[in-house]
Amino acid sequence: MKQRIETNNNRSVVFFGNGPLADYALAIIEQSYDVIFHARTREDLEEVKRIKHEHPETHGILASFGVLIKADVLELFESEGILNIHPSLLPAYRGASPIESAILNGDNNFSVSVMKLVKAMDAGPVYFQTTLSDLPIDKDAIYRALAETGARWICENLNHLPEPFLQDDSKATFCGKLDKSMSQLTPEKDSADTTLRKIIAFQGYPKPKYAFFGQNCIILGAHACKASETAALTLKCADGQMLAIDRLQPEGRKAMDAKAFINGYKK
Repeated sequence: MKQRIETNNNRSVVFFGNGPLADYALAIIEQSYDVIFHARTREDLEEVKRIKHEHPETHGILASFGVLIKADVLELFESEGILNIHPSLLPAYRGASPIESAILNGDNNFSVSVMKLVKAMDAGPVYFQTTLSDLPIDKDAIYRALAETGARWICENLNHLPEPFLQDDSKATFCGKLDKSMSQLTPEKDSADTTLRKIIAFQGYPKPKYAFFGQNCIILGAHACKASETAALTLKCADGQMLAIDRLQPEGRKAMDAKAFINGYKK
């Protein structure tokens, strides 16, 4: 028998999400709202339906769930809907990898939208969006800043939401999932900026890789070489510019800095 969940009027939330965007958003939401259930899988949606039927006042918030939510669940949260924290200036970068795609495309500003979840991917009306222009080109820092910005807006506005505005579908751009086929770096074909952005975007998954001295390695950190800099381990890129490798992890080994790698692997 399911345990009865006690809720606090309009302060209760069902949260849907996985990964860093979800983790950072949830940490903010929990400071202001009672998160009575965290859905992580398709199977969890049955529990969501039970909770929503028992507690119709419960709100729904989503960040990077990765599971299709069908109409029977969406309808339970009408009229405000399930609020989706999407890290882009919609309708740009609809899809699974908006932050990584923005990094790879050379963007220096990063955005977040709070939209109403609908059946079409990332196509729902938008309650809020903003752009942050002072972020470092660092994947984790971008995830955290956008998740927290979206979550804070929700916490401040969830019980008095403004009227959402429709997206212009004719301006939509799309991004797919990252996959392991992207992981091998090709500095001989790419500029230093492109290569560095791949290293940043592919952290965590699919993991940027390059072979030094016949040893395939995951590149964990790098930076553009300054003119006067002498780096222990470098990548020469197609534009003639150099990247200094800061940290890397040989396959099957522990992570190490460039000097330790040189000492252990250069013959």
